[in-house]
Amino acid sequence: MAPLTEKVALVTGGSRGAGRGIAVELAKAGATVYVTGRSLDQNSPNQPGTLNETISLMTATGGKGIPVQCDHTRDADTEAVIERIRREQGRLDILVNNVWGGNQLPITSEPFWEQSLQHWDHMFTAGVRAQLAANHFAIPLLREGTGGIIIHTTFWDQDKYIGHLYYDLAKNALIRMAYGLSIELKADGIAVLAVSPGWMRTELVLKAFQTDEEHWQEVEALKNTESPYYIGRAVAALCADSDVIEKSGQVLRVGDLAKEYGFTDIDGRSIPPFTI
Repeated sequence: MAPLTEKVALVTGGSRGAGRGIAVELAKAGATVYVTGRSLDQNSPNQPGTLNETISLMTATGGKGIPVQCDHTRDADTEAVIERIRREQGRLDILVNNVWGGNQLPITSEPFWEQSLQHWDHMFTAGVRAQLAANHFAIPLLREGTGGIIIHTTFWDQDKYIGHLYYDLAKNALIRMAYGLSIELKADGIAVLAVSPGWMRTELVLKAFQTDEEHWQEVEALKNTESPYYIGRAVAALCADSDVIEKSGQVLRVGDLAKEYGFTDIDGRSIPPFTI
């Protein structure tokens, strides 16, 4: 039996990138996975990937995926997702907070005082607040079950400065959110973690380097990248760990989790933790 059989999961922001990799790997491990995103059938402008493409990948592995079109900047949309899960499944065991609309403006190297204040609105409304709202509506359903796990995807390297003030603030806010919730949910036995991948070969990264998943090895700059399925396998391993509550409140790097749980990326490599 697959380790997550009979588990119900929600992955927010699963049209592409880390969310897609996580959704596929959770489904492969046996979970019933609800996947949210704004693009059901048609790509967003300049954004490759749709929910239905993610579901097709999940189905191809024998997994069960359920697409739910949702704009997580709208609380009514987020609440409706949770109510649908309650109505259809009666439970929620896994919440992966991956939704991130924070990169609507280019991430550049200019100093903070030369950058637009709109970075705050994007990263904290379509990023941090979107994940906070998912927690707000999902936690009551999670608490009705036994145990459970909440994972926030973020970026972290031993507290080093990321190099872009707004991005650094937002990603560290997600880590602090996970820590605070781990304290508030300790009595419920719900583990709350932040998970940090390395440099992922997302669809947008591949597009930027004018390559694809079949030819990225030909691009020297991408030789140390990891696929979005690497973090997917990390999340699946955490969700299958009966002692995961012992890690609650921590921020964990995918490379470290690969070593601990013994998984590799899709090309068989064990990629070490990313460092700035």
